[in-house]
Amino acid sequence: MRSNRMNVPAGFWAGLQRLGIDPYDVVRKARLPITILTEPTAVTISQYYSVWQAYADLAGDTAAGIIQLATAFETAHYPPTVLATYHARDYRDALHRMARYKRLCPPESLRITEKGDRCTIELEWVRDEQPGPPVLAGTTLAFLLELGRRGTGKPITAQYVEFSHSMGDAAALEAYFGCPIRIGATDNRLTLQRSDLNLLFLSYNKELLEILTPVLDRSLDEQCSPSLAETVKWILKRGLMGGGPDIRAVASELSMSDRTLQRRLTEERTTFKKLLTQARHEKAREYLADPTFDIKEVAFLIGYEDQNSFYRAFRLWEGDTPSNWRSAYFGSNPSG
Repeated sequence: MRSNRMNVPAGFWAGLQRLGIDPYDVVRKARLPITILTEPTAVTISQYYSVWQAYADLAGDTAAGIIQLATAFETAHYPPTVLATYHARDYRDALHRMARYKRLCPPESLRITEKGDRCTIELEWVRDEQPGPPVLAGTTLAFLLELGRRGTGKPITAQYVEFSHSMGDAAALEAYFGCPIRIGATDNRLTLQRSDLNLLFLSYNKELLEILTPVLDRSLDEQCSPSLAETVKWILKRGLMGGGPDIRAVASELSMSDRTLQRRLTEERTTFKKLLTQARHEKAREYLADPTFDIKEVAFLIGYEDQNSFYRAFRLWEGDTPSNWRSAYFGSNPSG
């Protein structure tokens, strides 16, 4: 199960110093103990967000803070998880390693989709109810592009970038990413030219990867085994048609009673009903993003026999109708 605590990378503090920002000022503004600068102290997700927000406040304009920090990290200060991406075989290998190893600690995850001539990388938060500050979302996407530029030695540009919140000087971000920036999107996304993923990394180091990969994979297996809630949601997604499996069927598949399942889900601060709703919501977005499914079919695939019920549920989830959401999605995703 992914930990709710993490360490702020030493490279973050080193990057601040390179920008002329005193790490002590950031820690004080975030109202955290100064000891996190001198001792390996794990912080909560909320405290981690506070550090990033404090940095944004001291940097002034969010866009400037994003660009400066993304380019200020020195390779020597990369943690092992990032070092393994920098020494990957090519840009595609690097991005998939980043998505895989991000599961080890930071509160965000990456979803990579290759379709047509484009590759879209969507940033997702571990807890949807607690999204990270805009500067963290922006820096994460900027660093993914920076990784490709450093690894390949080529001035790679994005196709377009979408942010859910204001990022300050949009013109500065467009100059950095080399593409239009959309503010007010439903998600934070970086879209690349798919052919760029084939570019080889000049920093490829097979010997170092043979050392790092087994260690990181072992840590991933130990720390990131799926929670019961994640397993239940996976089972639900697999069988949503026709209303989806009930709690007894899911409990039986997990070799436990429905009462035990309910109790253990309560311990993980969720419920079967909430997980079913989440499963339907996530699959609805997935199906609506595929133009081969019509909306009536999407409703059936996620367990609604009545299309009107699906429309009502989707309005609660997204604040809009499925057809409007789909139009907005393809309006900002020209590859369709």
